[in-house]
Amino acid sequence: MKRMILTTALAAMTGLATAQTTVPDPLVAQDGTRIETAAQWREKRRPELLEFFAKNMYGRAPERPKDLLVEVFDRDPHALGDKATRLQMALYPGGKSGPRLDLLVYLPNQVKGPVPAVLGLNFWGNQAIHPDPGIRITESWIEENRQTEGNPPKVQNHRATEASRGLNAKQWPVERILSHGFALATMYREDVAPDHEPYFSTGLQALYPEFQKGDENFGCMGAWAWSLSLALDALEKEPAIDAKKVALFGWSRLGKAALWAGARDERFAAVISNESGAGGAKLFHRGVGEDIERLNRVFPHWFARSFKPYAGKDTELPFDQHLVLSLIAPRPLYVGSAIDDKSADAEGEYASVKAAGPVYKLLGGEPLPAETWPAVDQAVLGKSLAYHVRTGKHDVLDFDWDHYLEFLDQRLK
Repeated sequence: MKRMILTTALAAMTGLATAQTTVPDPLVAQDGTRIETAAQWREKRRPELLEFFAKNMYGRAPERPKDLLVEVFDRDPHALGDKATRLQMALYPGGKSGPRLDLLVYLPNQVKGPVPAVLGLNFWGNQAIHPDPGIRITESWIEENRQTEGNPPKVQNHRATEASRGLNAKQWPVERILSHGFALATMYREDVAPDHEPYFSTGLQALYPEFQKGDENFGCMGAWAWSLSLALDALEKEPAIDAKKVALFGWSRLGKAALWAGARDERFAAVISNESGAGGAKLFHRGVGEDIERLNRVFPHWFARSFKPYAGKDTELPFDQHLVLSLIAPRPLYVGSAIDDKSADAEGEYASVKAAGPVYKLLGGEPLPAETWPAVDQAVLGKSLAYHVRTGKHDVLDFDWDHYLEFLDQRLK
């Protein structure tokens, strides 16, 4: 496979001796064919990349169920002090006897007609994104750590309590998103697939045990991404949502899932990756930050077993994450980084966006309009691609949402 040399500005934080990173050329097919037209990309290169990543990293996913059962159990037009209509749906991919995925939706009341939406998975349960007492509290397992401590405890015996309402609201500025005329839709990651031992025991993975066999198994990343497509299936049934203008959002591991979901499912209108790092937006080839060995050792359930043989081979891979970003082209993509998030390698995330630029250009979009790694807190919002690295650590801050919403305002309205 031919390779391209990507040159980026070198920051002192990287500690590397060279500013050049060599990665596979996204416009050279596996048989050496040069991809020169949009038709070649769509008919040859895109299918082979999807197949490669399913086989070697993300695993196989089932076909989406044609008989997805969607049960609307709550519709309150006076939520959040009349600012929103709260809609809650229960998704049953395998019928009532199977797992239930709760999809929480807020619709802005100030906007008439179908509205665009932001869709993403959350870390602590739907009730954690806002203190709204009408949100159904998740019944799934919840991680306990300092964030969940308190009196009364927010989480007890790995189950959410009433005190968990609004636990993670600072990362989900619901009212601000609504004020821009966007709906917000979210599901809890643990409803979808267990992010703790015993792995693959509940959620979607328990519904498809045959997809756990072999090395190309249906891991968490695949299940989380697949669930976002199920959520879009449900949103397509809701007249108040413009299902052709649904943007994906994800932070950290859920940002990795958002990228793969956007790559696989072209119905998503845009993708926002917030500090998705290794296995998300950053380039493994730089050898900076979290590597494949740690991903597979600490989180063996995230990716397919077929990804494990690549441990220790980060800088010599026959692929890298810019190819996943390329699969989103020409749809709008925004990658956000944080300067103190060392494991996510902020410059490596920027380099990955730059390396996807040729595909965007081929398909009628535009590469990122930045020739060097942008200064901290200086967002670059291009026609198709956007990027920023902000002050601070691994988190979702107001700075991030300021620019994500500006970008979506320009691209989806």
